[in-house]
Amino acid sequence: MLNQKKSLLLILFSLIIACSYAQQMNYSKEEPTDFMNSNGKIFVVMSVVVVIVIGLFIYLINLDRKISKIEKGETDKE
Repeated sequence: MLNQKKSLLLILFSLIIACSYAQQMNYSKEEPTDFMNSNGKIFVVMSVVVVIVIGLFIYLINLDRKISKIEKGETDKE
């Protein structure tokens, strides 16, 4: 349980750091590749990606807990 919390915090902080680096763009030059950034949509895209990834991790943690409960219940019966 403690290892899961540590790994979850590590992943969360890694995502926060990655998002902060994604926002450091050079605004002095205008290129067609900066379309998402020029409209401010890059922040929306990154927010959606972070929400999806966090949702997946929460789902996996809950699934792991349920599987652990089932495994413990089967070992008690034997």
